[in-house]
Amino acid sequence: MMDPESPLAQINTQIRAFCDQSGRDPHSVQLLAVSKTRSPDELARLADQGQRHFGENYLQEALDKIQALSGRDLVWHFIGPIQSNKTRDITAHFDWVHSVDRLKIARRLSEQRPAGLAPLNVCIQVNVDNEDTKSGVPLAQVPELAAAMAALPNLRLRGLMAIPRADSEDHNRQAFRQLAMTLSQLRNTMPALDTLSMGMSADFGVAIEEGATFVRLGTALFGPRPAKDTR
Repeated sequence: MMDPESPLAQINTQIRAFCDQSGRDPHSVQLLAVSKTRSPDELARLADQGQRHFGENYLQEALDKIQALSGRDLVWHFIGPIQSNKTRDITAHFDWVHSVDRLKIARRLSEQRPAGLAPLNVCIQVNVDNEDTKSGVPLAQVPELAAAMAALPNLRLRGLMAIPRADSEDHNRQAFRQLAMTLSQLRNTMPALDTLSMGMSADFGVAIEEGATFVRLGTALFGPRPAKDTR
């Protein structure tokens, strides 16, 4: 049962409030708990309160948690950069991948998806601000990549993901709006696309106002990460 004073309950209340302000159905926004560096026990406590969607960045750490929490009917999302030698384990153990930005990676995920599993839900990661230090495909290249990915047999292209810059004066409203417009344009030829993965602890309210369907929160749920031991 969820403690009404818990961070999870408070965030869910905020999500509902932002949806109400925007005239959106609260059920149209999912909370994705960004659980990298967090222990299985921390995830289990959230799961006990009803949280089902968890996002992981580091493959081996994630695989350990997936095994430790098996049987809880959780939905696992890979949200970190993807190396070619990691695709087999990613496609075998995750339900969603938000961070596809190359056709080579998409093809490997499709080819290596185990028989018997449903198509892997995938999003294209977009470098919406054209930052040199970030992964993601430029906005102009999204339609070509989307068309190629949509044809792959063991993937289900769901939409777009972005990690906008951290120092935006408008709390990334323009970046989120650009991503939403790009998805809207894609839907002219791919009407089944339904996902905008955008918004984190500092800007998820703006992201919801601009159409986010997944908001990715870590610090707001778990608190600050413990300082690394440098001894």
